[in-house]
Amino acid sequence: MQQQRQTTRHDFTRVQAIGFGGLVGIGAGIVVSAFRLSIEQLLKLMQAMYGWLGGHPMWLLPWAILLVLVAIFIGHLVKRTSMIKGSGIPQIEGQLAGELDYPWWPVLWKKFVGGILGIGSGLFLGREGPSIQLGGTVAQGMAERFNFDGRRRRLLIAGGAAAGLSAAFNAPIASTLFILEEVYHSFSTLVWITSLTSAVVADFISSEVFGLTPVLHIAYQHALPLKYYGLLLILGVGLGLLGVVYQWGTLNGGKLYAKLTWLPAHLNGIIPFLLVIPIGLFWPETLGGGNQMIVSFAQHTPLLVPLIGYFVLRLVFSMISYGSGLPGGIFLPILTLGALLGAVGARSFVLLGWLPAAFIANFMIYAMAGYFAGISKAPFTAILLITEMVGSLQHLLPLAVVAIVAYITVDVLGGAPIYEALLEKLVTPADPDAHGLTDRVEYPVGGDSPLVERQVRDIKWPQGALLVGVQRGERQVIPHGDTLLRAGDILIILTYQHNRAYVRQQMRRLDA
Repeated sequence: MQQQRQTTRHDFTRVQAIGFGGLVGIGAGIVVSAFRLSIEQLLKLMQAMYGWLGGHPMWLLPWAILLVLVAIFIGHLVKRTSMIKGSGIPQIEGQLAGELDYPWWPVLWKKFVGGILGIGSGLFLGREGPSIQLGGTVAQGMAERFNFDGRRRRLLIAGGAAAGLSAAFNAPIASTLFILEEVYHSFSTLVWITSLTSAVVADFISSEVFGLTPVLHIAYQHALPLKYYGLLLILGVGLGLLGVVYQWGTLNGGKLYAKLTWLPAHLNGIIPFLLVIPIGLFWPETLGGGNQMIVSFAQHTPLLVPLIGYFVLRLVFSMISYGSGLPGGIFLPILTLGALLGAVGARSFVLLGWLPAAFIANFMIYAMAGYFAGISKAPFTAILLITEMVGSLQHLLPLAVVAIVAYITVDVLGGAPIYEALLEKLVTPADPDAHGLTDRVEYPVGGDSPLVERQVRDIKWPQGALLVGVQRGERQVIPHGDTLLRAGDILIILTYQHNRAYVRQQMRRLDA
């Protein structure tokens, strides 16, 4: 009897994902580390310059003219390439959703140069959103080089985005989760493998440049005793209320500029570039995204009234800076505002006799997570991000309490995820009649979704879309009319490549 030989097939898809993720992490790590280093050096130069100008006021007029010329130059870049405007996270989210696209090289160099000049000049803008776009754009260029399209291209872009945030914050786990939770909205195996690999490699490169000290290394004396947890509920509600205020100001900043100024939209940056001069002269420690300010205030916290003043200053000028359309993000400014609110809350509790002063730094840490969780509607990322950035696991429980309370408060008040809301302002309605190359959309079914326990035949699927698979745990179900959808399912929908945005929009409406 002849023995039949069976050949074993090896699937190298995940190994390839790790390999390409590593390449993307190297490219994004180098670019974003150079971006971050340039901003830090320019910001130090600006702070020293304002110290010198304080003793030589006759040079203020030439300095103002120079800043106006810088603003005009950046405005010219924005006018020529509109996709470098603002944070960059909505642009990457739009690319991954199929709602917009752009050529990679003009965006890469113009975002790099414009971001350094805008953020490094001391405006209240963050480097993290631009870093995510830079990383994603580096990956887009690699995908073009490898002739990748469709899903493989999106995998690289997601990995590049995670690498960009990881290099900016030295937080690879939180960076991966942020891309999965807030940007790509997909937890498929290939996505997280590619993103995590890219993030770890980029973090290694960034750590070689900036060292291993966490970005927001805050020294604290004790873990918060359970008897003070009731104060966390008050803090969370306050963060949620002021989070809605920040959302409204950020989303409507452009409209306010259009009503209040006669400048063309691409030259709105002149206003924050002029307003930053008195800020630099009187409060140079506040310049930039705010990470230096957070660490400094955690060690030597000002009294209550100055803290309120710092918060109002940063809240208003953050909105002015971002609303101008300059290349720069809101990620770090949100964390800075949260830290200030935590200090304000803690100082208030100390004055009332409800909290010992030793726990002020703790409340700053908790409030950063709560404010970001409420505004971005990404609580898991907020908790893990602050844990990695601070460099301690002792805060997980109070971080979770504040993040959940702030999240629920914003949700009850009707606040939308800030990056999704910003994306909606960028894109035009999708075309349901698109045609051409086919692609697939992966859509998760949540536990509270109205799609749960419904048969496939009873659902009015979007035009031009075909449900071809249901990923259920580790196995894939081939659907038919009687198939019942369950919580946790990932729907695999086939459609035209340019119809992805329309299908995703319609699925959100079905899921509402």
